[in-house]
Amino acid sequence: MGVVAMAKVKETTGIVGLEVVPNAREVLISLYGRTLKEIQAVPENEGYRKAVESFTRHRLQVCLEEEGWEMIEKRIGCGQVEELVEEAQDELKLIAKMIGPLHLPPPPPSPPIYFYWINLSFYCFHFF
Repeated sequence: MGVVAMAKVKETTGIVGLEVVPNAREVLISLYGRTLKEIQAVPENEGYRKAVESFTRHRLQVCLEEEGWEMIEKRIGCGQVEELVEEAQDELKLIAKMIGPLHLPPPPPSPPIYFYWINLSFYCFHFF
C-alpha cells in the first residue's frame, strides 16, 4: 500500500490583515517571472536593476526547487510566503515608477531668471 503525502495546510498567517495565500508558490513563481521581465526596461548599469535581478533570481530558484511553503520561507528567510507575495507585488509597482520617467518627454526649459543690481549709494538713508 502506498502512502499519500499530504502537504501541511496553513490556516493563518498570524498577521492582522494578511490573508493566507493557498497557492503562494505558484503566485510567487508568476510574480518573480514578471519582475525579471519588467526590470529589463531599467538600464543594465543601474544598481537598482542589478539588485532586483539578483534577489529575484535567487527567490525564483528557491520556489522552483521547493514544493512546500515551509521550506520556501525557511530558505528565503525573509518572512512568510504571504509577505513575500506582497513584497513582489510592491516591487512590480516600484519598477513601474522607476521606468515611468524613462518614457516621458523631457520637461520644457524653464524661463531665464534675471537679477537686477540697484546701486543704493545714490540714496541717502537716515534712520535717526
